[in-house]
Amino acid sequence: MRPLYFALALLAAGMLAYSQTFSMFWDEGFHILAAHLIDAGKRPYLDFFFPQTPLNAYWNAAWMAIFGARWRVVHAVAALVTTSSVLLIAQYLAGLFPDRRWRLPAAFAGLALFGLHSWTWMAGTIAQAYPLCLLLVVAAFRAGIAGVARPRLRMSALAGLFAGAAAASTLLTALITPVLLIWMWLYNRTGSRWIKAAAFLGGAAVAWAPVLFLFARAPHQVTFDILKYHTLYRRVNWEGSTAHDIGILTDWVNSSTSLLLVLLALAGLFFIKKSEFDPARRAEFRLCLWLAVTVAVQNIFAHPTFPQYYVFMIPFLTVLGVVGFYSVVARLDNLQRLRAPVILLTVIAVLCLLNTFYDDRDSTTWPQMEQVANKVKQVTPKGAALAAPEQIYFLANWPVPPGMEHEDAHKLKLPPAENAKLHILPKAELDQQIKSGNFATTVICDNDDFISDVKDWHVYSQSDEISECTVFWKLAKMGLPPSPKP
Repeated sequence: MRPLYFALALLAAGMLAYSQTFSMFWDEGFHILAAHLIDAGKRPYLDFFFPQTPLNAYWNAAWMAIFGARWRVVHAVAALVTTSSVLLIAQYLAGLFPDRRWRLPAAFAGLALFGLHSWTWMAGTIAQAYPLCLLLVVAAFRAGIAGVARPRLRMSALAGLFAGAAAASTLLTALITPVLLIWMWLYNRTGSRWIKAAAFLGGAAVAWAPVLFLFARAPHQVTFDILKYHTLYRRVNWEGSTAHDIGILTDWVNSSTSLLLVLLALAGLFFIKKSEFDPARRAEFRLCLWLAVTVAVQNIFAHPTFPQYYVFMIPFLTVLGVVGFYSVVARLDNLQRLRAPVILLTVIAVLCLLNTFYDDRDSTTWPQMEQVANKVKQVTPKGAALAAPEQIYFLANWPVPPGMEHEDAHKLKLPPAENAKLHILPKAELDQQIKSGNFATTVICDNDDFISDVKDWHVYSQSDEISECTVFWKLAKMGLPPSPKP
């Protein structure tokens, strides 16, 4: 297996390099700021608005506490965690086929389909919950498979712990927990189903302990941030969100890596029907199908949806896709010469990945945002109030005014008492504070209408454009000559 581990080391090195250069999602700004606030002693929901389950934020905060509050630290950990999830799938695939000659080819095929998938790189190297949850759902899958074959409870408890921790990091994986529990109940081969189910649920409860603790302290805020915001308010001020969702759901055919993976997975499903895999292995393939379909169906209804939401399908489709790859090679009567088809699959995956990077070359990056933060520190008096995206507060290590912890929450229109309880600053109040000169500096990124408004208000006498952002500073009224005496 040395060639496989060498390949995984190359994958880790590549993902680390990508994580430190081009990797960035705009929404990871509020995730990394939340972790920074937690590292500083604040609590999500109780002290600031945070519309996510909190475990990933605490995970990032822990690494910040050890290595410092730097985005490079969080990205490096994310890349290594994602590589670990690829390793777990590759190890599983190495034992998938009875023919020992397929140990390395199957593992390398999995590395190509999962480890070189464009969304594995883009979503698996950032501060959001995707990297951690990829590892957790794959670990839950591996533990669940082991749990049904063993009389003891440890693996069942671990399966519940990993699945529950994934949901406690992002609700995009919430339905994986019940699906895995049902599968383990139906396909248990030894030991008591009831006791194993209790162990599974106990593990899941342990994973949710931080959420339950915060809920006990602030039930209204936790319920609103995690549930009510997503069901009632997430689509506010989003015209065309339905058309957006339809575009996302059909755009996978334009993604070469996704199209290749889905076609091979379909070939695998057809092959499994006609093959002579043992019943235990067939049950594992059913679990892969159930988990992939569950993630797809759940996130179709995450209105609006985004392509990265479906990244949790990739490891399970990879298992089916490797079976499909085997069936294609077998149909070509090429089972004696395995190196060439594996190399071809890997080359295709690499080319697809490089094409994605080329198409995404003009996206905003963290080093560009650091330039904006450096400008802010240069022009803003120390300790003065700053209005900016979450990334700038984090990069500049600047105090965050109440209600500025989550930029998207400004769109909410709630009663004043509710805004205060939820730590929300409505857009109208933010605009009024900017007009009144409450902020010594204002930073606006990728919002031409808002930039035009601030210019029209004539609040600031200086501005500068850096990357996709405009920095306003020096209050105009401070630069005016003294008013003449009457």
